[in-house]
Amino acid sequence: MFAIVRTGGKQYRVAAGDKIAVEKLAGEAGDTITLDDVLLVGEGGAVKDAKGVAVSAEIIAQDRGEKVIVFKKRRRHNYRRKQGHRQYQTVLKITGVGAAKKAAPKKAAPAKADAPAETKAAPAKKAAPAKKPAAKTAASTAAKKPAAKAAAKPAAKKAPAKKAPAKKPAAKAAPKKTDDA
Repeated sequence: MFAIVRTGGKQYRVAAGDKIAVEKLAGEAGDTITLDDVLLVGEGGAVKDAKGVAVSAEIIAQDRGEKVIVFKKRRRHNYRRKQGHRQYQTVLKITGVGAAKKAAPKKAAPAKADAPAETKAAPAKKAAPAKKPAAKTAASTAAKKPAAKAAAKPAAKKAPAKKAPAKKPAAKAAPKKTDDA
């Protein structure tokens, strides 16, 4: 069985046991990841429905690809620039092509939906009481030390923005000389 998967903006034809180098993915060597963006699944010459199919893979290594030379040149201007670049990539070993577990995501989705609503409501309740004592303390310190505010230096004024110098008028054209003589 093989599958066409999309990762890092590229498409790869994979089967169980294949090793591929893809754009950098999060994870360390030995971690198992799931590639969910499956475009096509086939076995032999038959093509199957790719809906609900996932490809599991193991990260073998995180490394860098071959060096790519970027050379810029402009003829007859003595302009030459040479720069190298090595792209980060992840080496994967495909462990299996098969159906994804559908029961686990359904259970996780409602739990996640409820959790953000609770967390949003809880901080709002906690934040309101926290602000009130802070306002009282600021008012009480201002009442206790009115002399401190009066003694504080006023903020320094910014210097006014400088205007651009006025342009000089264009020079008058000299009268044309005529050869009358």
